[in-house]
Amino acid sequence: MLIKNISVLLGSDLEFVSNTNIKIQKNRFKRIQPKIGPSSKEESIDGEGLLLLPGFVNCHTHIGDSIAKDITLNSSMEKRVHPVSGIKSKILKETDPNHLKKFMQNSCYSMLKKGITTFVDFREGGLEGVLMLKEALNQIPIRSIILGRLEVYQDKIEIRKNIPFPKNKYSDLANLLSKSDGLGISGANENSNSFLRYYSKSSKIRAIHSSETKQSFETSKKLTGKSETMRSLNLKPHFLVHMTYASKGDLYAAAKKTRGIVICPRANAALAEGIPDINLMKKCGCTIAIGTDNVMINSPDMFREMDYLWKVTMGLKKTRVNPKEILKMSTVNGGRILKKDIGVIETGKLADGIFIDKHSIDLEPMHNVYASIVQRTSESNIKAIMIGGKIVHGKL
Repeated sequence: MLIKNISVLLGSDLEFVSNTNIKIQKNRFKRIQPKIGPSSKEESIDGEGLLLLPGFVNCHTHIGDSIAKDITLNSSMEKRVHPVSGIKSKILKETDPNHLKKFMQNSCYSMLKKGITTFVDFREGGLEGVLMLKEALNQIPIRSIILGRLEVYQDKIEIRKNIPFPKNKYSDLANLLSKSDGLGISGANENSNSFLRYYSKSSKIRAIHSSETKQSFETSKKLTGKSETMRSLNLKPHFLVHMTYASKGDLYAAAKKTRGIVICPRANAALAEGIPDINLMKKCGCTIAIGTDNVMINSPDMFREMDYLWKVTMGLKKTRVNPKEILKMSTVNGGRILKKDIGVIETGKLADGIFIDKHSIDLEPMHNVYASIVQRTSESNIKAIMIGGKIVHGKL
């Protein structure tokens, strides 16, 4: 396929190129330059009036709870989403699997329509939960990275005693890892250091919630004398999720020992738990990506996530933030943290992208393309979604 006369955000710096041609071959961007001619029998599309940006990489979701939107709205985070005692856990266990699958599918279609071409799900329910999500995704062309989790948690006494991972669960973990893309661990406050070190032996993606709430931060200190983040690093995680209450020392350690941090600002705010300090994270050298977190709490919409993060950060810190940096968190940085050929438009990368109508009433004239995308663009401005060089939603 050849796309002619199109504007594009190119490469890892999202350089705005006003007019170029893009050749796509075997699911990847083959050539990106002006004056490329179509070969015989090749489909040719005129992209005049369109802007192509990388497909969004939603680096943290829980779509299993799509069935429980906005329940227990005024309850604490512990009561709502705690992996053992929370109402979410109860709902997931008691709901018919076919019913859960239907709502997970709905969330995937919703993400796709909003330009999310890859999502990373922390999947509850052990092996059955992973297989359920895979079945739900069977007919949906969105890219998924499924991080499974055994429903094995430790109490405070076991954590203090540093009880090791039980041998009778070795095979369960091996089976889980054989069907998933890695591990999405609930947090250090449900796992001893020994547990986390055992999980760290996995060669697949490893990630963990960390320092999300003031309560979880303080619990770790009282329980072990160490911060939740420092204990989470026993997992040797490829990335940490949230870090809303992480200290400067925690952030420096994260920058040194992980690929990055995934933040979920709207979910944190909806739970009245604060806003992640992206300025401090960047100062400490952290690569930052964005996720939309639990569907029961938050809609899976990266446009709304970017707009919220950009403006709230500037409002709280009283300092300007370049909207391009926010857009990178939704695209380039996600691919970088996951070490996948996604989130960027350049030769050799997977041909995922969002085609935006530049002449949309909400966008024209686009004096600052990055600000226009971050604060003005929505699902209504999308002309089409492309995954692996195929149009999977909309029409060109």
